[in-house]
Amino acid sequence: MYIYKKIFTMFFFNLNNNNSIPSLGIGTYRNTSYKNLLTVFKEAFDKGIFLIDTAEMYGNESEIGKAIKDLKIERDKLFITSKVWNSQQGYDSTIKSFENSLKKLKTDYLDLYLIHWPVSDKFQETWKALEYLYKKGLAKNIGVSNFHIHHLKKLFETAEIIPAVNQIELHPYMHQDEILNYCNEKEIVIEAWSPIAKGRVANDNLLIKIGQKYNKTAVQVSLRWEIQKGIVTIPKSSKPERIAEFANIFDFELTKDEMTMVSKLNNNSRIGPNPDNFDF
Repeated sequence: MYIYKKIFTMFFFNLNNNNSIPSLGIGTYRNTSYKNLLTVFKEAFDKGIFLIDTAEMYGNESEIGKAIKDLKIERDKLFITSKVWNSQQGYDSTIKSFENSLKKLKTDYLDLYLIHWPVSDKFQETWKALEYLYKKGLAKNIGVSNFHIHHLKKLFETAEIIPAVNQIELHPYMHQDEILNYCNEKEIVIEAWSPIAKGRVANDNLLIKIGQKYNKTAVQVSLRWEIQKGIVTIPKSSKPERIAEFANIFDFELTKDEMTMVSKLNNNSRIGPNPDNFDF
C-alpha cells in the first residue's frame, strides 16, 4: 500500500505529507556504547540501512551523534528519529528537549520526532510543540509512539496536523490489527518496535520452515512479513552480523499464503507494556 519506490536494496514508504521513510531501520535502545554504535552503524550504512531510531530516554543521543560524525556520512542520506520522554512533555519543555536532542545528535534537524508515550494530561499540548517544530522545518516529519485508537482520537480533537507515523509494538505474535487498520485509514504509517519479539521469532518452527524455502532465517521472514504489510520495521542488535542479516530481506517475497500463515501466529502476546497501563 505504501511502497512507492525501491532504491538499491531498500523499500521506501510514502508518508501523508508527501515525504518518505525507509522501510527498514536500526533500533538503538540500551545501546549506549560509542564504540559499538560506531561498528553497528558502519555495517548498517554499508548495507544500505540509514534509518536510526533513538529517544531522549535511551541516553545515547550523544554517542550516536559522535558515531555519525566520525563515520563522515552525508546528513541527507540519514533518517534520524528521536522521541520526547514523558517527564519532558508539555509545550515549552518539549521544545527544550528537542533542542537538546539536536545538540547531542550534532544535527540541525530531525527526520522524525515522536511523542514517546501518550501521557494523558499532556500529549495534546506536546503535539502542539511538535507541530511548531514541523512548521519551522526543524522536524521534517512528526508522529507518535504507543498510541492506541482512543489516544489518536483525542489527539485529533485539537491537532492541526495528522501524525505521519505511529510507532508501536508489533511482531508475528502481536499484530495490533485494529490499530493498524485505523492508522491505514488515516494514512498514518505504522512503525514496529520489537519487530522480532526480542529474538523469540528465531526459534519459531513455522518461520524456520518458510525461511528454508528462500534460504532465509526465521528473523528475516518475520521482518519481510512486516514490510510486506506496509510496516516500517526497526530491529536492534549490537552485533554487526545481525545487522547484515536484517538488511538481507529485499531479494525475496512471501506468497499470499505464507503471509496468512505467519499472521496466524498472532496470540496478542506483548513484549513491552500496554500504553493504557504504563507507569508514567
